[in-house]
Amino acid sequence: MVSLTIARTRRRRTALAFIAALALAVCVSYVPHGAGASAGTAISVIDDLGRKVVLARAPERIISIAPSNTEILFALGLGEKVIGVTDSCDYPEEAKAKPKVGSIQLDYEKIVAMRPDLVVAVGSLQRQGIARLSELGVTVLAVDPKSIDGVLRAITLIGKATGKEDRASEMVKRLSARMEQVARKLGGLKTSERPRVFVEIWNEPLMTAGPGTFVDELVSAAGGENIAHDAPSEWPQFSPETVIERDPEIIILTNFNRAEALARPAWQRISAYRDGKVYEVHPDLLVRPGPRLVDGLEALARLFHPEIFR
Repeated sequence: MVSLTIARTRRRRTALAFIAALALAVCVSYVPHGAGASAGTAISVIDDLGRKVVLARAPERIISIAPSNTEILFALGLGEKVIGVTDSCDYPEEAKAKPKVGSIQLDYEKIVAMRPDLVVAVGSLQRQGIARLSELGVTVLAVDPKSIDGVLRAITLIGKATGKEDRASEMVKRLSARMEQVARKLGGLKTSERPRVFVEIWNEPLMTAGPGTFVDELVSAAGGENIAHDAPSEWPQFSPETVIERDPEIIILTNFNRAEALARPAWQRISAYRDGKVYEVHPDLLVRPGPRLVDGLEALARLFHPEIFR
């Protein structure tokens, strides 16, 4: 019995670590290189923690300590100026080749030795690191998006702080246009036409995404109904019995475990199983607060309403 309890505790810790990694694992048209602030123009912004961040000029040496911010920086055309990233920064492909400065545990000495002009962080998740780096004299910009609109604001803020304000504006316009196109196509959707959706974040223990998450927002924006929308927390454990009882019409897997999921005997009577609507979607498209959330929105919309998004 003790060994079973220990095994369950280890599985839960693994699941929570996966959720934490997801939270952190928190195409661009041409814009003239001169767009935005010039290299010699002073920049002053208020970040998402309410801190005034001042740079004498557009930064030439940037370190990202969150995968989402790495994606934004590269999308803004700043890849060549990124001199360091975390172990979890895996997109775009070029980011993998950048020097590593740690992950959840940052290598502060290395960051300081690399002499960055700017470090870009996630506010709520990295307050301790932000405080420590600031004490060491490093300029840190904190963004802290909690919604898709918040991601667009983060892109705008990073663009302004890096002298890429015009490019950021163009990116936000393009992403907003894609979101509006999805909303427009779903404009006439009736409540009864929204499929019940279960998003499996982890399989053992069974965990899903509740209210206040990007997943919940994306499911709704894509024309679905998250069966965990009324959960008491953002990342709740769900019993298999509850999933069966709520009978999702679509199941989204984010843990690369489709074969295992499809083999569950008790789940065979769920509508999603009977209708062959159990799909895998890469977790980064649903939980990483960067430009690819819009890719996730479009992917879900196509799965939920293929008759509309052909």
